[in-house]
Amino acid sequence: MSTKNESRLANVEVIESNFEALNYICNPQIATAVFLAYHLEKPILIEGPPGVGKTELAKTTAEMLDLECVRLQCYEGLDESKAIYEWKYGKQLLYTQVLKETLGEILGGAQGLSQSVDKLHEFGDIFFSEQFLEPRPLLKALKHEEGCVLLIDEVDKSDHEFESLLLEMLSDFQLSIPEIGTVKANPKRKPLVFLTSNNTREISDALKRRCLHLYIPFPDADLESKIVHARVPEVPEKLRLQLVAFVQELRDMDLKKVPAISETIDWARTLILLHSESLDADLVRQTLNVILKFQEDIENVEAELQGVTNRALKET
Repeated sequence: MSTKNESRLANVEVIESNFEALNYICNPQIATAVFLAYHLEKPILIEGPPGVGKTELAKTTAEMLDLECVRLQCYEGLDESKAIYEWKYGKQLLYTQVLKETLGEILGGAQGLSQSVDKLHEFGDIFFSEQFLEPRPLLKALKHEEGCVLLIDEVDKSDHEFESLLLEMLSDFQLSIPEIGTVKANPKRKPLVFLTSNNTREISDALKRRCLHLYIPFPDADLESKIVHARVPEVPEKLRLQLVAFVQELRDMDLKKVPAISETIDWARTLILLHSESLDADLVRQTLNVILKFQEDIENVEAELQGVTNRALKET
């Protein structure tokens, strides 16, 4: 990649600073993982609960490096035709029609089947060639002329068979296409690869061996407060400390889905829209649906709402 990118990834402290300038507040472990991934040319497998900034890390890295973020969203049943390539069947059909119409010209002067076959071989087989190939995210990332960030998002939602398709890409930055051969990344333009997982199933050892590992947990109160301040700078400090303390306590409760960082940020924006300067039980009850996504969770929290709110108010 460019000299400019080298300077942006010069060391862990520089990466932390560059991320902060883009409103992505991270700890040294995250910055170190990005530093190593770039300089060792290794993919990063990022695991952790939903909503802690795994996807955002890849997108912010792409923004920091002025590179395109090529994203592959994984799901059950994902296969090579959606992830790597497929053929442009419409153009192949048109080519077949043109071939039929010009067959006499191509075989002109040929005598017998043997010579006709030889003539066809001389003509060349472009039916299965790059001219008729439709690159999907993995192949697009390999062939990217300027280099890119490749985000393979929620890999745990795909099948084990799809993981096997990824192994060649992750270890050698190449893909084998039976009809064409092996497509390799430019050694100076290898994609920077991020894989994310919400831990809904175990990832295979073979895939893990090919990646650096990074686990991003929910942030502590201090880090989450910094994140809210970066994303919603207009929220008063008093209110910011209170809402973060409230969310932190919710994450210790037995809920179907605890609030993610993105929901903390949404709640901060909601409270600003409501011209709030401090939490109170009525305000929290009115806006609980912003941070809790299941009615069962809302009812459980409402039963303890006053106590949780009072403890959050003690932060100020």
